[in-house]
Amino acid sequence: MPAKMFSDGEMVMGRWPGSQLYYEVRVTGYNKSTQLYAVKYKDGTELNLKESDVKPLNYFKTKKRSISRQRSRSRSRSPARTQTPKRSTSRGREAKKPVQKEEVQKKDPPTTKFIHQLQENSTNSKTTPVTDFKEEKEENNTKKTYRVVEHKIRREIVTDQLGVPYSLRTKKEEGKVVELETKDDHLYIKKQVARTPEWEFGGRFGAFFIIFFLPITLVLLLLMCAQEDASVVNFPPPIPAVQTLWSSTALGIFVLWFLFQALLYLLPVGKIVDGVPLANGKKLQYRINAFYAFLLCGAALAAALYNEVNLSYIHNNLLQLAISAMVFSLVLSIYLYLRSWHVPTDELAAGGNSGSFVYDFFIGRELNPRIKNFDLKYFCELRPGLMGWVVINLGLLFAEMEMQQRDVPSLAMILVNSFQLLYVMDALWNEEAILTTMDIVHDGFGYMLAFGDLVWVPFVYSLQAFYLVNHPNELTWPVALTIIALNTVGYIIFRGANSQKNAFRRNPHDPKLAHLKTIPTATGRSLIVSGWWGFVRHPNYLGDLIMALAWSLPCGFNHIIPYFYIIYFTCLLVHREARDEHQCRKKYGVAWNKYCQQVRYRIFPYVY
Repeated sequence: MPAKMFSDGEMVMGRWPGSQLYYEVRVTGYNKSTQLYAVKYKDGTELNLKESDVKPLNYFKTKKRSISRQRSRSRSRSPARTQTPKRSTSRGREAKKPVQKEEVQKKDPPTTKFIHQLQENSTNSKTTPVTDFKEEKEENNTKKTYRVVEHKIRREIVTDQLGVPYSLRTKKEEGKVVELETKDDHLYIKKQVARTPEWEFGGRFGAFFIIFFLPITLVLLLLMCAQEDASVVNFPPPIPAVQTLWSSTALGIFVLWFLFQALLYLLPVGKIVDGVPLANGKKLQYRINAFYAFLLCGAALAAALYNEVNLSYIHNNLLQLAISAMVFSLVLSIYLYLRSWHVPTDELAAGGNSGSFVYDFFIGRELNPRIKNFDLKYFCELRPGLMGWVVINLGLLFAEMEMQQRDVPSLAMILVNSFQLLYVMDALWNEEAILTTMDIVHDGFGYMLAFGDLVWVPFVYSLQAFYLVNHPNELTWPVALTIIALNTVGYIIFRGANSQKNAFRRNPHDPKLAHLKTIPTATGRSLIVSGWWGFVRHPNYLGDLIMALAWSLPCGFNHIIPYFYIIYFTCLLVHREARDEHQCRKKYGVAWNKYCQQVRYRIFPYVY
């Protein structure tokens, strides 16, 4: 097996996959089995490169001096070469500037301006200047895209829009294509996004299976809960007539709910904050007003109840509402996939550019799809689904009272509604914290998140309340107090861990966090190895699972259906933890290995 040539932490020049562009990168690790180097670019991008794509820092400087000496001995003037005035060769001459974002003059087209710069730099670096260009324009109301085809450039040192130097080289027999675009009268080098190197969820076959498996699973769960005997022995449940599965009224109600939430999202209340820097260097702004929207929803529900609106309709038509949500999420996913082909390549998600239609449709191609300032992914993440979950629970509470002829809800139903209401209110109150999650920062917005946010969360997470409508379970107060204590412990761990993490991300030097022990990383950030995050690597997941158990216990132990949520949620968080682990190992390299040595357990202490 070949020896490792570059050490961890060493600064080298790494080739951008699919091109001949070299960037300055830091080596963060080496995989002996694949013989690939894990490297981190200055803009935060992390990739695995072959050894042939990694060069020492002085590689290009040495090669450039050699070529320059050879050309200085014998250099002929090409008829097509643009003549430029001679430059002073004194030591005090001004350093050559690379091509950067260049303001475009009205009288000078963007391509002409860029060409002049390439020619000037070609002369300064003693390389063959540009002699042949091809221009293609794609015009709309806001931008133009140009393609400059270079046929005879040997090497050019330029700078991208993040200020990271790289070497632009062309093959001997074919030209290199540089894509340019203008926005607001400024010229940019259009950054290309490499193909997704790693596929998750079993690749295209796994994505295809999940797209069909999740809706079928949800329908079967709802049908089983509606049976008098919800035992798995009675699986599969009888399938009702097809015409009873669809209701245009249910679809209309769901669409109106979505639009109502969108209207609340657009209200000019709440503060505006910046999101985390993205891989393309941009920072998006978000309005934080979800909790205000929740209060307005509460007022609207109170007005509906005052006017004797029957919320039991939700229970009687829950399956039709769920199928309407499925159709809506499918249409939204198709729209998201189609629009992703008309956005700049630097706005695509790193994990959703595989080239496979099924996989990209499932995982999501565009990272943060927006209609003007309306962020579709951020909106769907919290509002229609989470608030819809609370409304469904409330409707099921009234349905229980009606079907079991109760004057007040059962203690089990009150506990389920209260626990889950607390969870939703906590998420909405701490809305800003979601901006640093994997869903917002890393995952594209496709079928996976659209279905999960709009369908899976409100209709699966309300499964315990739906079960209790037809399967009452009387709790004694000692049992109820034990369940309340369990949920309280889970919430303390969940909220304490998340608050500690968010406070550290906002201000690592906060005096209130001075007691925390940390490990420095090559990225400039530190990893917490004490407090909640020194207990297990994902204490927030541990708290989440404890609460999930507390939500299921009020349903008793007669059937396993109410415990589907915690079984599914355990699998989800274990898989999500593995994704987190993979991303953190790529991002932090050696520092993450040290963290794992100090914090041995991932989610469950002394177990996993």
